[in-house]
Amino acid sequence: MPRISDRKALERDAVALQRVLTELIRVYQFRDRDTVCCYDVSTGQSHGLERLASQGPMSLNEFAASLYLEKSSASRLADGLERKGYLKRTPRTDDARYLQLELTQRGKTLHDRIERDMIEERAQVLSELTAEERRVVIESIARLSGAACAGVSTEAGCCVRT
Repeated sequence: MPRISDRKALERDAVALQRVLTELIRVYQFRDRDTVCCYDVSTGQSHGLERLASQGPMSLNEFAASLYLEKSSASRLADGLERKGYLKRTPRTDDARYLQLELTQRGKTLHDRIERDMIEERAQVLSELTAEERRVVIESIARLSGAACAGVSTEAGCCVRT
């Protein structure tokens, strides 16, 4: 258990982290929304495209869990992507009674275009830092992300704090 002085420093750092993360997330939510809106998809749909592109075909429950959404919300998101021709539902190879979600070629192409633009924006931000600063920032954010994800369970297609 941390000493009292360590606990106070930890709380002070937690407040500082909350402030900088809130600002960073707010900025990127608006920038991502503004970038994504040019491609006929919402920010949520863009996240859905990214999940399917990076993880491959998956069930609706897996899709919901990967996006930290309830199954009904993920279903509506998938419906919208399917109507636009970016996603298709196909019988699973191991059990044809169940469907899996996967990107169409059109969905893959759109995902790749959005990702290229996002990476270009990230490169502009990173260009202000030295190579060592970039390495430290990326490693630190990856560790923060891992620690935050470890505190969330996505069993049964819903998101619950563990």
